Amino acid sequence: MKCKSVMAALAGGFIFAMSAQAHHSFTATYDERQQIRIEGTLVAFHFRNPHASVDVLAEDENGEMVRWSIEWGGAGQLASQGVTRELLKAGDHVVITGSPSRNAELHRMRMQSLRRPSDGYGWGFEGESFD
Repeated sequence: MKCKSVMAALAGGFIFAMSAQAHHSFTATYDERQQIRIEGTLVAFHFRNPHASVDVLAEDENGEMVRWSIEWGGAGQLASQGVTRELLKAGDHVVITGSPSRNAELHRMRMQSLRRPSDGYGWGFEGESFD
């Protein structure tokens, strides 16, 4: 009986360690001291856990089209804020601000705000100006 308890505790610890390793620290991945802004066409919206994400095709500083991967909150958290699986569609024109990846070559960011000018939809605007 004692051996089974020890084995169960070890297995539980192993599973916890694997899931903790799979998740990452935002501050380790993104430079939260900086904020960048991109404007472009939504290519994909992934409404899932642990983080929803959007892919956006936007022009870089050299005029080249670049595909950005933008990490958002979890599906449950976003749902409580009115975000649904059907909210964003491929082809939507969007303006996004966020913290850039510590590795600029990855073209990734952590979303801080999103605006869809076609209908005025916005998320995460706390004190920001898009002018």
